[in-house]
Amino acid sequence: MRSHRRSAIVATLALGLALGWSPVTAQSPSVGDVFRRVAPSVVVIRARGREMARDGSEVTFTETGSGVLIAADGKVMTAAHVVQTMDTVTVETVGGEVIPARVVASEPGADLSLLQLDHVPADLPFARLANSDQVRVGDQVLVVGAPYGLSHSLSVGWISARWAPNTMYKAMPLAEFFQTDAVINTGNSGGPMFGLDGEVIGVVSHNISKSGGSEGLGFVVTMNTARQLLLERRSFWTGLEGQLLTEDLADLFNIPSRVLGFLVQTVARDSPAAAMGLRGGTKVATIDGRPLTIGGDIVLEVVGVPVNSIADLVTVRQRLSALPPGAPFTVNVLRGGQVLELAGQVPE
Repeated sequence: MRSHRRSAIVATLALGLALGWSPVTAQSPSVGDVFRRVAPSVVVIRARGREMARDGSEVTFTETGSGVLIAADGKVMTAAHVVQTMDTVTVETVGGEVIPARVVASEPGADLSLLQLDHVPADLPFARLANSDQVRVGDQVLVVGAPYGLSHSLSVGWISARWAPNTMYKAMPLAEFFQTDAVINTGNSGGPMFGLDGEVIGVVSHNISKSGGSEGLGFVVTMNTARQLLLERRSFWTGLEGQLLTEDLADLFNIPSRVLGFLVQTVARDSPAAAMGLRGGTKVATIDGRPLTIGGDIVLEVVGVPVNSIADLVTVRQRLSALPPGAPFTVNVLRGGQVLELAGQVPE
């Protein structure tokens, strides 16, 4: 009887392995084990910037987000909307140490930024980066960040879907997204999403919510997108925020007929955009019932590419990526009714 029972168990295990089942072992890490291992690589980001008020005065504001240390030399990945045009940025480690940081690369077309820490504590570990192409819908994931400023909080969920670039958000055409039901709230932006092996598979961008809270529709930029846009190439748009003009707005600003242009609204201090001489807006106007920061430069052409569409911004990135670091390039802007040529350098 026992031999028949053993034979049945062996046959069942063999069938399970043939169907792709994975036996649970005592060595399989729990979610808690993974969290405790990776949490020290996660940082809280606090940033301060400037914006124009409706009365034309300049006011300061703050942002709180999350990030992840990805290298021993102090590189931190986060979301562009948290830090891109901020004048000062600091990160707070799990031990409470506050460290100044600066933006060294940013790509608003994928909501990604790379920070460089002023110094790195000796005991601060960095996270390993995954090949996100290997992540599948249905995989369990962990999100670690600072929702509403509550540092190093954990949420757990699953990969709900994968969205190819330029299919979800026209304002972020370069981003491949994971969709997840893991809880994501204000303050999680820029934080890492980990797989159960403890590797970073993506950078939290935002969620979709009708209530203002998390409704299980979170979007995370895949790690392979982040690796390509932040580590392999550098963007012209670091330290620069604005918007493409519509045809109606281009007519209103008397833009030359062959281009629409990119209206510069904010330029961060000490950024590559500031070093180039680009200027941000000086006042807020209401156009068609919507506030718009105006008075800044309007970018007409970068490296010979007229700026008319998102596709043109992608072409600009490709042209600059083909140049060596430090190579000069030109930007034509409309300022005070005159077309000026500004000189820049490809970021190092």
